[in-house]
Amino acid sequence: MTLDRVICIVLDSVGVGALPDAYKYGDEGSNTLVNIDRAVNGLKIPHLAGLGLSSIVELKGLPPGEPRAAYGRMASQTAGKDTTSGHWELAGLILKRPFPLYPHGFPPEVIRPFEEAIGRPVLGNKPASGTEIIQELGPEHMRTGYPIVYTSADSVFQIAAHEDVIPVSELYRYCKIARSILTGEHAVGRVIARPFIGEPGHFVRTDRRQDFSLEPPGPTLLDKISAAGLEVMAVGKIRDIFAGRGITRWIHTHDNMDGVDQTLNLMREGRRGLILTNLVDFDMRYGHRNDILGYAAALEQFDRRLPDLMEAVGPSDALVLTADHGCDPTTPSTDHSREYVPLLLYGPAIKPVNLGTRPTFADLGATIADFLGVPYGLAGESFAREVLRW
Repeated sequence: MTLDRVICIVLDSVGVGALPDAYKYGDEGSNTLVNIDRAVNGLKIPHLAGLGLSSIVELKGLPPGEPRAAYGRMASQTAGKDTTSGHWELAGLILKRPFPLYPHGFPPEVIRPFEEAIGRPVLGNKPASGTEIIQELGPEHMRTGYPIVYTSADSVFQIAAHEDVIPVSELYRYCKIARSILTGEHAVGRVIARPFIGEPGHFVRTDRRQDFSLEPPGPTLLDKISAAGLEVMAVGKIRDIFAGRGITRWIHTHDNMDGVDQTLNLMREGRRGLILTNLVDFDMRYGHRNDILGYAAALEQFDRRLPDLMEAVGPSDALVLTADHGCDPTTPSTDHSREYVPLLLYGPAIKPVNLGTRPTFADLGATIADFLGVPYGLAGESFAREVLRW
């Protein structure tokens, strides 16, 4: 017997401990969830703990108890620790070669054709914090009209522009040009539009960010589900991560709580298939800014909404909570961290069993395909028989 629907929520960057190869990435000792819990002397996340999170990691003041969900953790087999490849692995596509990085900025063979195509020079062209570089170069950008180009420790080509200087539609056009240039050895994971507003000294980024990702180089779980005639409903930046492929419906969100609201709306519609949600605030607003208190507050805010999600789970539904990488705000690095990700599955049809450590995120993709009765044939090994009650 199959399930009607899977609701999979990716808690972006909520890692649960350094992977064995974390030393290769400079991430020894990273443990996003546990280190935040220690830093604030105990997270107030009783609902997550009750599902089984405190059986995956040790949390202050939240003993394991009797988990209400199947629980475990997953290791990554993908070369890298970024959002795109993490989501792709969850969907059954494992990359053996990491996306290119640019610790010294982009080379002339990238920047020159980009400047020629947009008809103006760029500012920046260096690794930088997105909030800091607009304060640094925003005044010059407003004076000249030149876009700000920067990267980070991730494989990204980011373009920032004031909405009154370069309209958002034009900024998106610039990103599409960059995406067409960044191919082959320079095929970065994402080109990102970073619009902002305000005055010098008081610039703020808006929520009209848009990611222009590489198209997955092979089929994913999303392709398999939509090809089977079921819905693939994407909430948040999921559409951008998969370049729209395999998605039948998508909803843009403003923040984590809007993401929860939109997910609940889709759950109430009752359509068969997959609802795939990304809650990006953990990573974007707090992890990369090493904002421990903000990250903790966001986790507690989500935990307060978790009962709403659990209540909306139907008799033939499975609610899945996981992540795509870590981003430990307690370490000096502001980069993603190479970590295990949590795995929680809840619903009337799910037995609360210990799934241990899965060798790849792709095991979840294989399991979701089994839940929905969809032919799969991609990476990963299903654990559906271990968790289904029938």
